[in-house]
Amino acid sequence: MNGNSSFNVGLYIRLSRDDGNIESDSIVSQRSLLNQYVKENNYKVIDEYVDDGFTGTNFERPAFKRMIKDIEFGKINMIITKDMSRLGRDYIGTGELIEKYFPNNNVRYIAINDGIDTFIDNTNNDIAPFKAIMNDMYAKDISKKVKTSLHSRMKDGLYVSGRCPYGFMKDPNNKNHLIINEEQSEIVRLIFDLALQGKTYHFIAQELTKRKIKTPASYYNYVWNTKCSGISKKLYVWVDTTIKSILTNQIYVGDTVQGKTKKINYKLKKTIKTNPKDYIIAQNTHEAIIDRDTFEFVQTLLPKNVKRPEKKRFYLLDGLLYCGDCNHRITMRYQNKTGRSYTTCNYYRTYSKYHVCTTHTNNYETLEKVILDNIRDVCHKYLDKNKIKDSIGNIKFEDNTMNVKKQIESLEFTNNKLTENLDKTYMDMLKGIIDESQYLRVSENIKKEIDDNKKCIDNLKNRNQESNKIDNKTIEKYINKFLSIDNLTRELIINLVEKIYIYQDKSIDIIFTFKNVV
Repeated sequence: MNGNSSFNVGLYIRLSRDDGNIESDSIVSQRSLLNQYVKENNYKVIDEYVDDGFTGTNFERPAFKRMIKDIEFGKINMIITKDMSRLGRDYIGTGELIEKYFPNNNVRYIAINDGIDTFIDNTNNDIAPFKAIMNDMYAKDISKKVKTSLHSRMKDGLYVSGRCPYGFMKDPNNKNHLIINEEQSEIVRLIFDLALQGKTYHFIAQELTKRKIKTPASYYNYVWNTKCSGISKKLYVWVDTTIKSILTNQIYVGDTVQGKTKKINYKLKKTIKTNPKDYIIAQNTHEAIIDRDTFEFVQTLLPKNVKRPEKKRFYLLDGLLYCGDCNHRITMRYQNKTGRSYTTCNYYRTYSKYHVCTTHTNNYETLEKVILDNIRDVCHKYLDKNKIKDSIGNIKFEDNTMNVKKQIESLEFTNNKLTENLDKTYMDMLKGIIDESQYLRVSENIKKEIDDNKKCIDNLKNRNQESNKIDNKTIEKYINKFLSIDNLTRELIINLVEKIYIYQDKSIDIIFTFKNVV
């Protein structure tokens, strides 16, 4: 096949940070090997695709995506890599490419060092799936070693995050040690002073905004959603969640708190929050901005989660609507004068005077009809019964027993913390930090919250005994309802739709829970 001019070659080169210490895997080394191979076989190179610094455990790589587009446009019909691991380390995805995608698109694939050539019948092609699995296992092993190393360093009190918490900066002589940022630390002290005065999160956020104090995002060079360009000009607009995260962050007393999130697995970037009891905390690792007694006392003053009053009006899509321009929730508001309900962006409503977003006003009844019609169209036009059944089978129905157990554990953890705070508050009174009247007021609130949590725990335990897993019959019920979808219920909507994005130009994006829509 030497000198066959019918092949338009694309050279694919990839290097991840995990491979960076291997000279033979360098971009220069791969390019040299591929060019030498092309020269010896007289192939015509159309383009070179280089992903420098991208992992092989997924295919979200810019050059790889460009290469796939060029295949579909007929620009190239042959791919050459140094070895299979350069194409990818995810054995499922790599196998799909080599066994299905490339053959379906008449693309010849060559992995030089592995001796793989999909246009030649040889033993190396037969063992390609096993090589893909080995490459995947290598990536998994590297991930475990990196994770273990990071956890060890965290336990030693070394700060391993790439971004410094607000109020600190990295020590120029030791990147794993934090030192105080004088400018930012003054704002942190101001926030705690206001909290000591009994001010709410919202009041503190508004106060800092009025003073036009730069937010943490402005220091981090935060890249806002490009669809909401107006926000990027308003980096002095503080929000309640930022204030809460600062007031509850133990790092300000000199402790390093890490491991608050973790990746789902080594192939995905998505992270989930870890249980607070699993945080990795190393005490007295750096200079404190707030003394420990003040911090603990502020925790007793912070507003706790309270039950919201029940809504007077029921909306089928409540909780599913999001602003497509700033990603905050869309809420419904009823107008007595017109007798109608309208949607509005919650972020705009809260910070309207700062013009951080736009109204996103829609007549709710009209909007609901349009969305339901869209859902019906998807179900009637694009799904047959088997596809729906397969899709619903992939929906994760959470075991309610485990969900209730997590809630109980969370409440018990909260009560333990409240009990500790109660003891510390009593000690503060004995030390003269607070007077008796302050202690009585704080202790009364803490004791009431502990009692309320105990009642919730008892209710959850009783509910747990009555809960059952969703069985196949229930899934079949959803399937039949999806097919007959004339009278949608709240239960059906939640199981069918994940999120609905509403844009200012009235366009709508519906994110379904199933993936088999063609």
